[in-house]
Amino acid sequence: MSFFFRAAYLFGFKPWDSGVPPPELVSVVEGPGRLEPSKALDLGCGTGTNCIYMAQHGWDATGVDFVPRAIEQARRKAAAAGVSPRFVVGDVTRLAEVGVGEGYALLLDLGCFHSIADARRDAYVEGATEVARQDATMLLFGMVRRGDPGRVGPRGMARGEVAQRFASGWEIVSEEAGRPMFGNDTAWYRLRRR
Repeated sequence: MSFFFRAAYLFGFKPWDSGVPPPELVSVVEGPGRLEPSKALDLGCGTGTNCIYMAQHGWDATGVDFVPRAIEQARRKAAAAGVSPRFVVGDVTRLAEVGVGEGYALLLDLGCFHSIADARRDAYVEGATEVARQDATMLLFGMVRRGDPGRVGPRGMARGEVAQRFASGWEIVSEEAGRPMFGNDTAWYRLRRR
């Protein structure tokens, strides 16, 4: 998948990059039950839309993406918006090596986990768990496998995979079906760090 994402940013094909924060994030940042602004980490931040949004609302936001071109775009967008979230080129399955720090109250994954190779998913969860503070919130969006090997897009997540992989340090607060994308099922998860 890494070649696909590097090529997609090179050619400007980014259907996942809507340029607006998702309602699930807006609810956590601005809604009636909003979280107090603190440290936020966007895993697979792309061109920085969500980091910029969080920074505009008082969050100390950090974004990580392994595609340098995406991070370059994120930095330009943030400068144009007059905010300064931190953007790091790095592998989200190696957060300790990337050096993002710890104590995050909010973690966001808008379609990153479902693109990671199965063999690296536990490392992703371990890293996210280590950098999250106690009672942190994680919002995770991804495609759910239907079992169709000919479908378009990322490999996706198996049904129940989030609950299984995050079981040791997190509890699922909510799981909601999202809008189908590219003919695939999707789901939003809200997790809380134990």
